[in-house]
Amino acid sequence: MNLKIDLPNEKATKSLGLKIAQSLPSVISDMTVVLKGEMGAGKSTVVRSVLRGMGYRNIVPSPTYTLVEPYEVQSGKIYHIDLYRISNPDELEFLGWSDLNDGLKFIEWPERVPLLFEQADLILNLEYISSGRTLEFNSRTKKGDDIVQKVYISG
Repeated sequence: MNLKIDLPNEKATKSLGLKIAQSLPSVISDMTVVLKGEMGAGKSTVVRSVLRGMGYRNIVPSPTYTLVEPYEVQSGKIYHIDLYRISNPDELEFLGWSDLNDGLKFIEWPERVPLLFEQADLILNLEYISSGRTLEFNSRTKKGDDIVQKVYISG
């Protein structure tokens, strides 16, 4: 299932992140969402807004340097992962990759490990357009379909 949404400004991007949070299952585990987009397209803004929508109130830094930022929310664990500095898929094990299957993984720069697209439940593609940005949802599993359907219904 696919869905494309116009995001004219940062407020719209944050609002969409909140809708995504409301669309997630009440218990999250072993789910993967990859975020594609140029530098500054809003990938981290979406993840921060999802975390806010799930009740997380502390600072949400970009994982650019730490590579993995773990969060605990009422419905489970969330991992915000940035693969920009990864040059080889084998480096994933140095991040403790096999230990991250107990939650929801938001992965920025998945292009560094193309196999992740096959494993993704949902692909979010952010693109610049003349009047702001667009975010395209591309579901790859039933879990992804459920999220897209709920976001679509919430308008």
